[in-house]
Amino acid sequence: MSAATSTPILDIHPSAHPASAEERARRMTNPGFGRVFTDHMVLIPYKEGAGWGRGELKAYGPIEMDPASSVLHYGQAIFEGFKAYHQKDGSVASFRPEANARRFQTSARRLAMPELPEELFLDSARALIRQDRAWVPSAVGESLYLRPLMIATDALLGVRPSSEYLYLLIASPSGSYFPQGVKPVTVWISEDYVRAAPGGTGFAKCAGNYAASLVAQRQAKGEGCDQVVWLDAIHRKYVEEMGGMNIFFVYREKGETVVVTPELTGTLLPGVTRDSLLQLAKDQGWRAEERKISTDEWEAALQEGRMTEVFACGTAAVITPVGRVKSRKGDWLVNGGETGPVAAKLREVLLNLQHGLIPDTHGWMTRIL
Repeated sequence: MSAATSTPILDIHPSAHPASAEERARRMTNPGFGRVFTDHMVLIPYKEGAGWGRGELKAYGPIEMDPASSVLHYGQAIFEGFKAYHQKDGSVASFRPEANARRFQTSARRLAMPELPEELFLDSARALIRQDRAWVPSAVGESLYLRPLMIATDALLGVRPSSEYLYLLIASPSGSYFPQGVKPVTVWISEDYVRAAPGGTGFAKCAGNYAASLVAQRQAKGEGCDQVVWLDAIHRKYVEEMGGMNIFFVYREKGETVVVTPELTGTLLPGVTRDSLLQLAKDQGWRAEERKISTDEWEAALQEGRMTEVFACGTAAVITPVGRVKSRKGDWLVNGGETGPVAAKLREVLLNLQHGLIPDTHGWMTRIL
């Protein structure tokens, strides 16, 4: 997604009524996450036999859909999430959009949907970011969140893959996930529900995965917790994810810091932030591992002092420390309920890299304008 790439194959129709500078500034003040949207969006249709049609960048607004549209009945819907950041030289750059484009294709294959060409994915993002450049926040920790999605639009009540689809891209200015400072969360280990099973859709970023997770999240809230921790579907003892985020464990072994995350088995989402943190941990001189971790090991390692921190990661929150773990079997405290130094350091390094404040030694940042 280089700045030299040719103009995207999109018809550009700017909004006739974009937000004024004053209105935009008001809406961008403490925007939270996913509540405020920019002036424009991108739409690209697909039709079996014809392929991807010409796309359009137009004013943000409602879309028309037939009540019989397949997505409403059979759930063919996938999405992604990545961000664009203000740089110290005044430019705007996106963080690893190619990885999101490839994962979008993986999700599409799993749900029998057409794969959007990577360059078309990147071109749509480039066009929208350039059009709505004024909506990119400038403070460290703030960003423009990009949400690509694809839905099945064939109006036919037949249980089969749709023959028509619509790709959309919207953008939302995002404030700091923790405006009052990073606060560790309390998590609930779910024993009643599982997020994904072998052979299922755990590795895909599809809407159904999130819909099925809500009842467990509600249960966690009822137990006084902020998030749910998922266990594997077979043994019900190996940790997989936390809510919609990947999870990490920090050990101190023979004077060495070891950062561990559950291995990818096909039931976990291969997070872009997860992959980035594994590399950044190595850059800090720490050992990084991907392996299975059971709840018994989690509890024992905390009690023995070998495990010093637990945190989750994702595009939205970046890094979320875990301060307390609750289950029907007990209640464990992590690092005295405080944010640990490893989580704090990784968060600092990642944010500084994304905002261009330190060298991008891995070539992860793509300049947009």
